[in-house]
Amino acid sequence: MTPVGNRSARRPDATARIEAAFQDAGVTGFLHATDLDTGREIGVRADEPVVLASVFKVPLLVAFYRQAAAGLLDPREPVTLRPEDRGDGPTGISVMLDEVRMSLRDLACLMITVSDNTSADTIMDRVGVGAVNDAVAELGLHRTHVAGTGSDLFDSMLRDGGVESLGELWGMLDEPGVLGRLRALDPLTTSRSTPREMARLMGMIWRDEAAPPGECAQMRRLFGLQVWPHRLSSGFPYDDVRVSGKTGTLPTIRNEIGVVEYPDGGRYAVAVFTRSLLPTAVLPQADAVIGVSARLAVEALRRPG
Repeated sequence: MTPVGNRSARRPDATARIEAAFQDAGVTGFLHATDLDTGREIGVRADEPVVLASVFKVPLLVAFYRQAAAGLLDPREPVTLRPEDRGDGPTGISVMLDEVRMSLRDLACLMITVSDNTSADTIMDRVGVGAVNDAVAELGLHRTHVAGTGSDLFDSMLRDGGVESLGELWGMLDEPGVLGRLRALDPLTTSRSTPREMARLMGMIWRDEAAPPGECAQMRRLFGLQVWPHRLSSGFPYDDVRVSGKTGTLPTIRNEIGVVEYPDGGRYAVAVFTRSLLPTAVLPQADAVIGVSARLAVEALRRPG
């Protein structure tokens, strides 16, 4: 844990339990959690660079709504997407066969709720990668960088793997040297941030600091509608606890950032990033430990002292 002033939750027992959970799951874990109202925080490798994967869609969403608030784009503008315009992805418009006509704000909805890559690419084309990085810089997130679109990321994986399809790449992940060639798995050569900065960004959205209040409210709604997969929320199986978030997934990489809200008013921003030692596409233990570690962190923050 990296203390910050007197606001840190000085819980060596909690950080040890979080680290043990990561080890039991066979992952290297990176975590930061903060109480949005008191500033108390807890972290494990909270300032180390991490691969964002689809979590890059969160700073993209922020830049989109900041531009909407400034009148630089109309979120209700309709966009027509032809089948040949679509990028790779297992959900949303990416898997549809026919022409789709939808507003920009509904594309933003699919980008967050089902992590649709085609929607994200369309939003990025309208907003601009430079504007996304300008937005995070203006918010003081100087270690966060978005390198490009989802299509850019997948294209780099195909080139680095020397293959023509993602299915072919998934089938050779266990071959020696393959993972080491993929720049998409290196935080120095892909979209990146730190757990602390991503938790801070979620906190700014919840406190109406990332954009005007109306736009932040629209973003909060989308995070609350995320339907798949259930990583953070698996650690809080309570009817009266609300978990909002956004996941990220790549080979060996499982992430989620979000906000956990309790009925007593407690609000906690949590960012968990994991990297597995297993060269497989399916990592249920990594998925599960995101919820476990988040719960341990939030419980530590909720304890008095």
